[in-house]
Amino acid sequence: MSDERVRAAVVAERTDMADLLAGLRPEQWDEPTLCQGWRVREVVAHITQPFRMPMWRVVLELARARGDVNRMADRSARRDAARMSADQLLQQLRDNVAHPWTPPGGGAAGALSHDVIHGLDITVALRLDRTVPPERLRPVLAGMRPRNVAFFGADLAGAELRATDLDWSYGAGQLVRGRAQDLLLVVCGRRLPAGHLDGPAASRFTD
Repeated sequence: MSDERVRAAVVAERTDMADLLAGLRPEQWDEPTLCQGWRVREVVAHITQPFRMPMWRVVLELARARGDVNRMADRSARRDAARMSADQLLQQLRDNVAHPWTPPGGGAAGALSHDVIHGLDITVALRLDRTVPPERLRPVLAGMRPRNVAFFGADLAGAELRATDLDWSYGAGQLVRGRAQDLLLVVCGRRLPAGHLDGPAASRFTD
């Protein structure tokens, strides 16, 4: 995909997620997601954090976290989720659907991956019936490399992930079947609710 088309996909994904979040009941914002230890509000705080944190603040926060990106992200998400209401977090997302932020070294495709993955963290955990459009999902799957798996800490040794709805597979070994978007979450180290995966090794990645 061209950079322009990826950018359009980012805008569409953020717009769809904002519409979905607007329909949540107040108590759903405090329900857990697939991001361990984060509720919906922490995930949305994390998604929107780049829109309100200038680079100098990122550097400062990273230094405070002793260079640990995950620790910095966790601290920032918890802090902002505590001080901002659900309406404020939602408005941050709506106001920034076209924001040009990209993760370091990730480009527009990295921004799309960030939004798609964390959107699934919410919708799958809340058992919401949402399917990521394939034209947005394919470039995210194409960007999954061994270094990405290592970053997420996923143990995929001896397993082959094979999508049932797209022409995509990853790895070799015992078979794990599921929708492409669910297998993306497996690559990202998430454990899925029962019923999302099938195959001899499915239980390794299912709660």
